[in-house]
Amino acid sequence: MKISKNIDVVSSITKEDFEKNYLKPQKPLIIKGFASLYPADKKWDIDFLKDYCGDVDVELFDNNITKHKSTAFTTPDLTMRFSDYVDILKREQPSNLRMFLFNMFKKRPGLKKYFPYPYLFDGILGKMGFMFFGAKNIKVRIHQDIDMSNVLLTQFHGRKRVVLIDPKYSTLLYRLPFTTYSLVDLDNPDYEKYPGLKYVEAQECVLEKGDALFMPSGYWHYITYLDWGYAVSYRELAISLKMKWRGLVSLAFLMPFDKVMNYLFGKKWLAYKEKVADEKAYRLALHIEAENRIMSFRKRQPANVVFQAQVNRS
Repeated sequence: MKISKNIDVVSSITKEDFEKNYLKPQKPLIIKGFASLYPADKKWDIDFLKDYCGDVDVELFDNNITKHKSTAFTTPDLTMRFSDYVDILKREQPSNLRMFLFNMFKKRPGLKKYFPYPYLFDGILGKMGFMFFGAKNIKVRIHQDIDMSNVLLTQFHGRKRVVLIDPKYSTLLYRLPFTTYSLVDLDNPDYEKYPGLKYVEAQECVLEKGDALFMPSGYWHYITYLDWGYAVSYRELAISLKMKWRGLVSLAFLMPFDKVMNYLFGKKWLAYKEKVADEKAYRLALHIEAENRIMSFRKRQPANVVFQAQVNRS
């Protein structure tokens, strides 16, 4: 797998340029210091959030629980007061608990005045700002967002390493059927078990405090918390009808179906999904390898030989 650091970086951008050069062509972008455009950049330190939201009950997920391997994260593992969770993070000790997709704006509407829907986005999803919290070194498995929306993720504390992968590589990432995630480990890719990974190209970046990352709809992302920290994501519906439809089907049918099958058949269902993912990736990898050999052969042959070979094939 080839990982590059070629995501475009800007310090500012107009809405027109963003739509023309990144939203419509579905190209990732880092906006340095984006949070500084909003009052939250100065107001939202962790003590303020603890005081303002401390009595809110938040849903947490435990990365160590193995049941999450077989299906999507939808049911929290425990609930605790936000203030108690903040205390865990501030101790800067290892913790497997993370908070994600939590709409704190619904619980505390006053927060939104500090960080309203970003000027770069439009649409019906503006009321939903999701918060993400995690301890140092916690990892978020590689996945696509199930609704296939465009995402603007703004980092307010700590650093995150983010690996992005174009959805065209979904089969080579061994996406499990009926889901939007994979079991591959991008930190330690096993090319014997997952040979299709050799043909995947990824982009990597480190989000610093205040940075925002635009993730186009359907993009795979793998996240590592380099420090304990928190971020907020806003969303906009996918540009293409295909991605809108895929998000709707995933939410309304695929995920519920996968949940039921996982409940009924457990490990057997997971084994089936892995087998299907392996077979699809294997067939595609064989096709790519064959195409590469043909291209390599053509480059080594005189032009008249290549032409004659094309005539014979036709």
